[in-house]
Amino acid sequence: MAIKQFKTESKRLLDMMANSIYTNTDIFLREIISNASDALDKRHIISLTDTASEDYDPMIRITIDKKNRLITISDNGVGMDKKELEDNLGTIARSGSFDFKQDLSAQDEADIIGQFGVGFYSSFMVSDNVEVVSKKLNENKAYKWVSDMNGYEILPAERNETGTDVILHIKKNSKEKKYDPYLETSKIQELVRKYSDFIRYPIRMEVETYDYKEDGTSSKVLKEETLNSMQPLWKKNKKEIKDGDYDDFYMQEYYDYHKPLKVIHYKVEGNTSYTALLYIPSERPFNYYSGDYKLNLKLYSRGVFIKDEAKEIVSDYFRFIRGVVDSDDLSLNISREILQQDHQMNTLKKSIDKKIKSTLEAMRDKDREDYEKFFDAFGAQLKYGCYEDFGRNKDVLVDLLMFKSSKEDRYVTLKEYLSHMKEDQKDIYYASGEDIAKIKTLPQLEKVLDDGYEVLYFTDTIDEFLTSILREYEGKQFRSILKSDLDLGSEKEKEELNKLNEENKELLDKLKEILKEKVFDVRLSNRLKSHPVCLVSDENLSIDMEKVLNSLDQKHVKANKIMEINPEHEIFKTLQDMMKKKEDLSSYADLLYEQSLLIAGLPIDDPVAYSQKIVELMIRNNRS
Repeated sequence: MAIKQFKTESKRLLDMMANSIYTNTDIFLREIISNASDALDKRHIISLTDTASEDYDPMIRITIDKKNRLITISDNGVGMDKKELEDNLGTIARSGSFDFKQDLSAQDEADIIGQFGVGFYSSFMVSDNVEVVSKKLNENKAYKWVSDMNGYEILPAERNETGTDVILHIKKNSKEKKYDPYLETSKIQELVRKYSDFIRYPIRMEVETYDYKEDGTSSKVLKEETLNSMQPLWKKNKKEIKDGDYDDFYMQEYYDYHKPLKVIHYKVEGNTSYTALLYIPSERPFNYYSGDYKLNLKLYSRGVFIKDEAKEIVSDYFRFIRGVVDSDDLSLNISREILQQDHQMNTLKKSIDKKIKSTLEAMRDKDREDYEKFFDAFGAQLKYGCYEDFGRNKDVLVDLLMFKSSKEDRYVTLKEYLSHMKEDQKDIYYASGEDIAKIKTLPQLEKVLDDGYEVLYFTDTIDEFLTSILREYEGKQFRSILKSDLDLGSEKEKEELNKLNEENKELLDKLKEILKEKVFDVRLSNRLKSHPVCLVSDENLSIDMEKVLNSLDQKHVKANKIMEINPEHEIFKTLQDMMKKKEDLSSYADLLYEQSLLIAGLPIDDPVAYSQKIVELMIRNNRS
């Protein structure tokens, strides 16, 4: 048969596939093995109805001829005749697998991988010449298809058994690319483990190993080994899998010394069918909140590895999840490496997100100890998920959130907080701080707790931002006890406080004048019990938010600080006496303000001057 030239359009497409569409040369072996698996699937399906079908041992064999720079991938699948070689290999983007599946009445029996008809041509990324020798099932003649990418010819050939050999003439190294590694058994083993480990037929190859003798000597020998594990754990019946199997797979796959906190193994059938084996880690990776962290979620299509870091199939707020998703019918593009952003992918993502959420909800309600461990490790991720995209996902995640609470210092959900609320309580009270120990020292906390209110402890940087997005939960507003608008006390107590502020207006105005560059206002407060003074902020930026922004070098942003004085404290009576005697209040005002800064965890401008004022006050009191 004379050499046939590829048409101009086909030649251009072939060149594009070999040099552009497939960006990773490693995947050539995946594509050819997938085609071999398809051929074995077809033969298996035919054998179910063909009583005359001969017995055979289905397998794929890889042979390396390093001297002649050849790699041969052989299978004993259904094979191809002359016309099929012409149709499937001579016509680019024609898929015999697709046609076979379309013609098959019992499609659920077919596990056909290669349905796009172009994967075979990825072999030209590493080869300058490709031969395909094939003998079709129940046929006597074999044929050979030969191509150098410019054209092809089909010749009579010799092959004793049914099946196909794909013979790759590996290119020589160039300045840009190295092809020699593909002639090493170690490289082939690596590629099979990565891309084709779960092909359900054995992939065999001769590998060099040692033969140890009784006298202690050894010699190198070639031994045929199966390179793939064939059946993935997630494809097995759950009844056959032990907890230890799940743990072993997880710890080996993700190099984690700790067992997973939760295993999620399930199967979904429908418009987008898939099997998933997902893990919730028990420990947060050290680099989880850094730019180096990578999502550990792998995507397979019918057991064939497609990609790492499958960000397209899980929301970012669940990026702590690890595992594999294996879909039977994903719409992949022709290189298999780029997922199409279509309805099918969105459906898959929604389904996986829903399963993760329901698992977390079940942990929260039934395995509280494990859920709290999870939340310690990854709770901040859920909070960021609520905040991001202007709170688009807050309704999805809000009931998964927990905060440490003044009620027994334990985690509570917002729903649980509401169940604890006093009958007259209008708001959800919270206090922000660096840690719980420091929050407990806040002067503002004392009376709120004494009045029987529960307070949530906000210790994550994101918490203050979160309230600006959530705003309320089931009709109850979030209210910081560090803000000036805290509504405490009876109406009678409020009236008495207003009257007291009016009676001491001159004193308070004087203090405000002294501190005019530092505070927005000075007032008396009913929120203090044993402490003399505290700082709060108005309804805009909080003091804790100011600290956060300062840590981000946004020092031009300041909270409107209000200094509140305890009218029941001895220091207030001292101020009143000094005002009557017309004594200078400057030192006392500065000291009280600087004390309130220190209590709030804010720096003072001049520690030396502050120390000197303390010393002068001590000397003055001693003399008096």
